[in-house]
Amino acid sequence: MDEACRRFPHLNREEWLREAEAQLHENMTDKEVLQTIIRTTVEKTTAEEPDWQFVAAHLLAHELYMEAAQNRGYPSARKYGGFYPLIHTLTEKKLYGAYLLESYEKNEIDELESYMKPERDLLFNYIGLKVLLDRYLVKDYDGRIMELPQERFMIIAMHLAQKEEDRVGWAKRFYDVLSKLEITVATPTLSNAGKPLHQLSSCFIDTVGDSLWSIYHTNSATAQVSKHGGGVGIYLGKVRAKGSKIRGHHGASGGVIPWIRNYNNTAVAVDQLGVRRGAFAIYLDVWHADIFDFLNLKTNNGDDRLKAHDIFPGVCIPDLFMKRVEERGDWHLFDPHEIREVMGYSIEDYWGSEFEKRYLECEARPDLKKQKVPAIEIMKRIMVSAFETGTPFVFFRDAVNRANPNKHQGMIYSSNLCTEICQNMSPTELISEELEDGVIVTKTKPGDFVVCNLSSLNLGRIQSLEDIKRIIPVQMRMLDNVVDLNIYPVKQAERTNKKYRAVGLGTSGYHQYLAQHQIVWESEEHLEEADRLFEEIAYQAIKASMEIAKEKGSYPCFEGSEWQTGEYFRRRGYTSSRWQQLRKDVQKHGLRNAWLFAVAPTGSTSLIAGSTAGIDPVYAKYFVEEKRGAVIPLTAPNLSPQTAWYYKEAHRIDQHWSIRAAGKRQRHIDQSQSFNLYITPDTSAKEFLSLYMDAWKHGLKTIYYVRNQSIEVEECVSCSS
Repeated sequence: MDEACRRFPHLNREEWLREAEAQLHENMTDKEVLQTIIRTTVEKTTAEEPDWQFVAAHLLAHELYMEAAQNRGYPSARKYGGFYPLIHTLTEKKLYGAYLLESYEKNEIDELESYMKPERDLLFNYIGLKVLLDRYLVKDYDGRIMELPQERFMIIAMHLAQKEEDRVGWAKRFYDVLSKLEITVATPTLSNAGKPLHQLSSCFIDTVGDSLWSIYHTNSATAQVSKHGGGVGIYLGKVRAKGSKIRGHHGASGGVIPWIRNYNNTAVAVDQLGVRRGAFAIYLDVWHADIFDFLNLKTNNGDDRLKAHDIFPGVCIPDLFMKRVEERGDWHLFDPHEIREVMGYSIEDYWGSEFEKRYLECEARPDLKKQKVPAIEIMKRIMVSAFETGTPFVFFRDAVNRANPNKHQGMIYSSNLCTEICQNMSPTELISEELEDGVIVTKTKPGDFVVCNLSSLNLGRIQSLEDIKRIIPVQMRMLDNVVDLNIYPVKQAERTNKKYRAVGLGTSGYHQYLAQHQIVWESEEHLEEADRLFEEIAYQAIKASMEIAKEKGSYPCFEGSEWQTGEYFRRRGYTSSRWQQLRKDVQKHGLRNAWLFAVAPTGSTSLIAGSTAGIDPVYAKYFVEEKRGAVIPLTAPNLSPQTAWYYKEAHRIDQHWSIRAAGKRQRHIDQSQSFNLYITPDTSAKEFLSLYMDAWKHGLKTIYYVRNQSIEVEECVSCSS
């Protein structure tokens, strides 16, 4: 106990001991005594004395060391036991994959063991270590702890370095950024690296064609994804509307809602590794004839037979719709199948001016069925649903596709479960199904089935631009290796991932970074810093991907991309000498990854890292978190008299400042960011509408949740990175 308090001499040790002793009674075991002292320590955490959470973490680590020593059979005086015996034992128990021992010699594992730094366990606060223990450290089949924090980090590092020529050297570099909490990896990577079923990616996105085969093929593929712990995004805008023709029969189609309910059932039935329900986001275009029923999927009013309460709806919005809302004009709803029949094209396959041209053609076509409604009425429905449920997510399709550096290979119809991924999409197509020698052989043409490979830079640990320059090349290499060292639930996902090698480098600890640099959220200084910081991150990420391409080659579709032509750099106004040199280097040497930058929510992993989540402001400077029935007091990271002023709570912040900052960041992010709007029950409809309009005008690509102070929304764990 003396050791636990030594780092914090300002804390009142005597008072703490008295309070702990008051909770003890006779006949308690040593374990019960320690747990009582830990609980007492946690409860002493306040906004005025936040360091008690680190004292509690120190005590919890001590408990972990004792349990691991007992379970693994080494002296309890040692914090960490033998690393090679651990890998050997857990491989025999099939808790680790055999590939670790196949890839690394014993002397290499011993070298990596000597490189581990147990003292880095002191970086955790209590809830960070508790979340790591409860969810991610490997336990045996009886639930006994076998793995310790630094071993988990080293196993992840070894997994991601196993194919490197200098695998031990890179494992050390990967371990350093992980164990110093300078980066976090996606939840599936944190959980599954080193294991037999090493599915490392967070989220997958599929596109549904307008056929029964495609609808059910997506259902089967996404069930496999959910089984392996991935979140799901589905674009349903190609599917015909309610009342559409089927094989010439008028009014035969039930529209998209029955299929959404079917996906809802799959999400519930095929949970994520038995830990939580599957998580499916489904996107539909704002011009689709079923949009009103779609916007009522999660609301409490209306016919329950048209509900899908476990689905996360997202609406795809073109610029033209927002212009019509602004001018209070009319909007027309169409059946995509009838457009294909009458007009000879699929309107959802276009964006920007080409979409507007075809949309206006459809409006003017007298023999095309359409429903005319005021655009503001649809916008009101979006707002009502968002106010009540936090959804729909919003996908500004023209902003996304204008900025797409790989538009030479396709288009982007929608985003993922957390709205930060924007990559080319297309449906898988059935070619044939034949009976050959008693075997049914099905041939399909795989579509672009998007895979999200995520990791976040912890801005709370960043002291200078030199830190960014040092960390990001290591982080990008880790992300790139995920592509080759992954288990894929479906083959089309593997093909797409290797075709584009797309990754999503993001950030956590954004509000912590601002507070530590004493930057007020609602200030011009914030906007300037957002611009400067994210430009630097973008520069270092692109440079790192170029350097990997020098060594390992570009992604297969690099030729013809805006990376290769230089249009990516021109479009963003990167005119400085260093950017121009990087543009030339990319043209000469290529780029390893088709997309590089996406800011995910980082809910649970930011708890582990002791940082603020994603790009969000804090809910409160001091709050209580419930984890597995335990009530845990928490403070904003590094809360002190110096930082307290700069931690303004999310629901007290003028959201227009948040939107403007997101617009500054978006210029440098080739994909998107999980951007939340925070409102209160007192937010007026006029003000709420102005937030959507402002987000569109400032170039945001997506809006994630609308977090109303009076409702709770379900966090996405899959994309936490």
